[in-house]
Amino acid sequence: MITFCNPSDNFTRNSSYGANRDLLLSSLRDSSSLGTYSNATVGRSPNKVHGMFLCRGDTTAASCSDCVQTAIVEIATNCSLNKAAVTYYQECMVRYSNVSFFSVLEVRPSIVRYSLRSAPNSDTFNETLADKFIQLILNVSSSSLVPYFVEDQERVTQAEGSYEFESMVQCSPDLDRFNCTVCFRFALLRVSTCCGSPSSALIFTPKCLLRYQTSALPSPSPPLSPPPLSLPPPPPLPPPPALFSPPPTLSQPPPPLLFRRPQDVPSLSGSFSFNGIKGDHIFRKMMDKISDQTHDGSGGGLDGSNGTLSQHLEAPERRGEADVGVQAKVRGR
Repeated sequence: MITFCNPSDNFTRNSSYGANRDLLLSSLRDSSSLGTYSNATVGRSPNKVHGMFLCRGDTTAASCSDCVQTAIVEIATNCSLNKAAVTYYQECMVRYSNVSFFSVLEVRPSIVRYSLRSAPNSDTFNETLADKFIQLILNVSSSSLVPYFVEDQERVTQAEGSYEFESMVQCSPDLDRFNCTVCFRFALLRVSTCCGSPSSALIFTPKCLLRYQTSALPSPSPPLSPPPLSLPPPPPLPPPPALFSPPPTLSQPPPPLLFRRPQDVPSLSGSFSFNGIKGDHIFRKMMDKISDQTHDGSGGGLDGSNGTLSQHLEAPERRGEADVGVQAKVRGR
C-alpha cells in the first residue's frame, strides 16, 4: 500500500470542500460491492469533488469491496486536508481530486512493485515481455466481461528452459482505446527500465495497471537407470588351520618289527672267526706243531715249558695268527 497526497492545494477543516469529499468517499464505499469500477462527483464549483475506484479484474467481489473500504479509510486519514490524493493497494486503487480526470490520460503518480528474484532466461526476457504485452494490449478493447481487462497464461519454451508466464492488463473504463494503449505502453516501459528483469511485477498508474508473474517449470527428469546387478555373495572363508594336525589314518596296520642279527657278528657257541679264518683251525695246527716238537725231544711241553712255547709262537710266518689264536683261547677259558 502507498498513498500520494497533493501538498500544493489544501482545504480548511469543516469547509464545504471537506464535507463534499467525505460524501464522495462514502458513495464510493457503498458502490464497492456492485462492481470493480465506479466514479462519482459531489458538489458545485469551486467545492466540487471528483472520485473513483478501480479493482483488479481478477479479484472477487468481496475482495474488491474489502480493498476499497480499507483504502478509503487510509486516504481520508493520511490526506485529511489535501484536495487531491490517490492510494494504491495490491488489489485496488482509490482517488479523488478537485479537478476532473474522467476520460483524461494520466500516468503519474505511479507505483511499481516487483520481485527481487530474477526472471527465467533474463537475457531474453524483456523481449519476451514486450511481445506478450503488445498482444494483450491489442486485445484489451475487445474485452466484454470486465471493461478493458485481459489476462493470459501460457507456457514459454526457449533453448534456456521453459516457464509459465501469467500476464494481465487493465484500463480505467473511462479511457478510450487510444489513451488506454498509451497508458499500457508507459507502464510496460516503466517496468522494463526500472527493475531489470524481475520474475514478477505490478505497476499502477491513475488510469491503468499492468501485472505479470513467471513460474519456472522443473526440467524433465532423466530416465531412470536400471538398478545395478546384484553381486553374488562372497565365498565363505576357509576354516582356520588346526594347531595340531591329526595323525594320518592308516588303511592297514603297520608290519611287526623284526630283529635280524647282523651277519658279521661271530656266534657265541663254538669257535669264532677273525679275518675269515676260524680260530679252532689255527689253534689245532699250533697244537699239532707243539706235539711234534715234543715227540722229537726238542724240549718242553705245555706244563712249564714256556720258553719252547714262546719260540714256536714267535715263528715269523705264524706270529700274527698264533698270537691272536692264543689270546683268544686263553680268554675263552
